[in-house]
Amino acid sequence: MIRTVLCDMLGIEHPIVQGGMAWVATAELVAAVSEAGALGILGGGNAPPDYVRAQIRETKRRTKKPFGVNIPLFSPYVDDLVSICIEEGVKAVATGAGNPGPYIPRLKEAGIVCMPVVASVALAKRLERMGADIIVAEGMESGGHIGDLSTMPLVPQVVDAVRVPVVAAGGFADGRGLVAALALGAVGIQMGTRFVCTTECTVHENYKRKIVEAGDRATMTTGHSLGHPVRAIKNAMTHEFQEMERRGASEQEIIEFGTGRLRLAAEQGDVVHGSVMAGQVSGMINDIVSCRELVERIVRQAEEIIGALPAVVSRG
Repeated sequence: MIRTVLCDMLGIEHPIVQGGMAWVATAELVAAVSEAGALGILGGGNAPPDYVRAQIRETKRRTKKPFGVNIPLFSPYVDDLVSICIEEGVKAVATGAGNPGPYIPRLKEAGIVCMPVVASVALAKRLERMGADIIVAEGMESGGHIGDLSTMPLVPQVVDAVRVPVVAAGGFADGRGLVAALALGAVGIQMGTRFVCTTECTVHENYKRKIVEAGDRATMTTGHSLGHPVRAIKNAMTHEFQEMERRGASEQEIIEFGTGRLRLAAEQGDVVHGSVMAGQVSGMINDIVSCRELVERIVRQAEEIIGALPAVVSRG
């Protein structure tokens, strides 16, 4: 079995974390991931506090194993969500799209593991100084909101820059990726897109099918004019978004155009006009399996690769 310090810190069996995707990572998926021995993370998104509390309680009903909550710092409910996570006693809080520094002391005092997602070395170092327990270094291969650096150069630079454990994110879907992340100095991987294509994920089947049918160049990024690029599978919506940016549409126009597009795809199954946020690993995904089968497959493949390395590497 592959076990790292991440497993000990989070109380999990395997060094795998599920990305907390808004309107995608619901109680059904999160509980199934945690039951499979990895760490499930609820997607807070812009959801109101009552919804998030209800999701936490539903996850508790489905599993007694550790799970976390993702709080994007652009949410208008950040303060409330932090309080709810403390009151409900979740194991970990992941953050993104901002600096969680002001909230870290409260979370740590409550015994919650703080694991912010970063896209740069500078932010990783700053958040370590502020008390982050784990740094999730996410490359631009990932789906949804992304940074500027790809995973391969980002992860080892973050590992070298901080002393806390680092989880690699962006571009992971199988055991090969897990072994590669460990070789880069990370203590585990975070996967989002791969967990979308599981039987327990409640997103619309059209969303899952779009990922399974995707090729290696199926995704594109939009939102560069806003300073917040997003990766999604190409469709009519992404091309229209790109055209709006090309002709210089105002920030307000672009925001209004993009609002609600993820829910449109994830909940209603409109994969033409909705935003099918997914990473570049979409081209590697060709089936929909249970979370347990997926986690066991990844771990088994990683163990086989590690076991075969001596025969592959010549020391002569």
